[in-house]
Amino acid sequence: MTTYILRKGAAERTGTDVLVVGLLSTSKGPTPAPGAEGVATAYGRKLKPLLSMLGITGKAGQTATVPTNGVVKAPLMVVVGLGAEVTPTAVRRAAGAAARCVNNAASVGLALPASDTDLVRAVTEGWILGAYTFDAYRSASPSDRPGEVVVLSDQSRQGAVTAAFEQAQVVAAAVARTRDWVNTPPGDLTPPALADTVVAAAKARPRGAAKVTVTVLDEDALAEEGCGGILGVGQGSDSPPRMVRLSYAPAGATKHLALVGKGITYDSGGLSIKPGGSMTTMKMDMAGAASVVNATLAIADLGLPVRVTAFAPMAENMINGSATRPGDVLTMYGGKTVEVLNTDAEGRLILADALVHAVEEEPDVIVDVATLTGACVVALGDRVTGLFGNDDELVERIAGVAERAGEALWHMPIPDEMGEKVRGNSKIADLAQHNTERWGGASYAAAFLREFVGDVPWAHLDIAGPAYNEKGAYGHVTTGGTGASVATLVELARDLAEEGGQAPE
Repeated sequence: MTTYILRKGAAERTGTDVLVVGLLSTSKGPTPAPGAEGVATAYGRKLKPLLSMLGITGKAGQTATVPTNGVVKAPLMVVVGLGAEVTPTAVRRAAGAAARCVNNAASVGLALPASDTDLVRAVTEGWILGAYTFDAYRSASPSDRPGEVVVLSDQSRQGAVTAAFEQAQVVAAAVARTRDWVNTPPGDLTPPALADTVVAAAKARPRGAAKVTVTVLDEDALAEEGCGGILGVGQGSDSPPRMVRLSYAPAGATKHLALVGKGITYDSGGLSIKPGGSMTTMKMDMAGAASVVNATLAIADLGLPVRVTAFAPMAENMINGSATRPGDVLTMYGGKTVEVLNTDAEGRLILADALVHAVEEEPDVIVDVATLTGACVVALGDRVTGLFGNDDELVERIAGVAERAGEALWHMPIPDEMGEKVRGNSKIADLAQHNTERWGGASYAAAFLREFVGDVPWAHLDIAGPAYNEKGAYGHVTTGGTGASVATLVELARDLAEEGGQAPE
């Protein structure tokens, strides 16, 4: 287990096994970033030719490992590029890239830019998440993680900086736990198993942590409540559906945030079956549920003074003789009827039931998170979340907190005609679940969800692209589950608390 320490100290005199320093890319070549000044002085005129020989330009994500030969106290140095300027996002990504360059070191010193709270958070989160691995299914797990990581900051004795350092570890742990759940094989994380995992995670929190109440609705309870969307999607599977409700209600909270996350533990497409090659990664279709659950637990662990109610509907979209058919009509919780036109557009059906439950809690804001549409990936690629909403102020707020959290979002439209299609495309039900045309799939899905939130300010995060990284690691994002949106949701809660006149401690 790695211990993280925040302290003041000169990088060149830090006696860790490895020292990490940053470089900026400038018109005059690579330049030491803040935090690396002492190292640059120690090397003097030798530094520039050394970097040139290594081909290091300071480009974002570029790394090199250099034996120091006694020039500085640490025997090994990792240099990492930040790009053109120091920003929290650049630092977070650089720390993540550097983390994967360190092997078999007992201790590491991070001399990256860390002059304020945002940068300290970025260094800490970036390193922890960049070093993440998922080894649960390996017969022999690597054990070469450093026992101690020291974040160097001249502001280490300031209370706000210390708090930021500690908070970063909480957020990074929540993101890592989300990654673990998303990476777990679907046969081992069916809806009942995922619900049990949520309960266990809530119980495993540190003694003295703020209370989070967890309630699990099984298939009988869902039927009694009339949750036709969750039941309709789950009826083709031998593993029955669930819905988990989490409640964090700190005394004196004046703002109430409701979160909803899509929890399809495996998506075969149902009778509208996916091509075989598209099924391989469909264990990740519960990433939205994992994100809102772990964000809620992190908000409580941080003691943020905002009330949070989270709903995680869970189902496995499989095929048997009882599976929902295209053409069936389902009655959602609350009474609206929906004609199913494509069983591979199942996520919106389970979200509909949960969104109505969220509205009944009378929150100030609702945010849902879902790996909802391939159309959003076509539009924005696999690293950017689609941001939709019915309230311009909320959309702008989420875009701002996402930037602070280091996550990429892009505001997408819900054209009026999409709402008309949702309400008019079915000849027999209130709503049509799927677009009869090929175009605008992400906007249509958002328009469908909007039908279930009434007048409550609501935002929808389509994380179909960034929730799962099928390629190589980049920055602080590793291969597999990414934990997309967790940091943004925590930052949103912090922002709401401050608006409510209760600044987090």
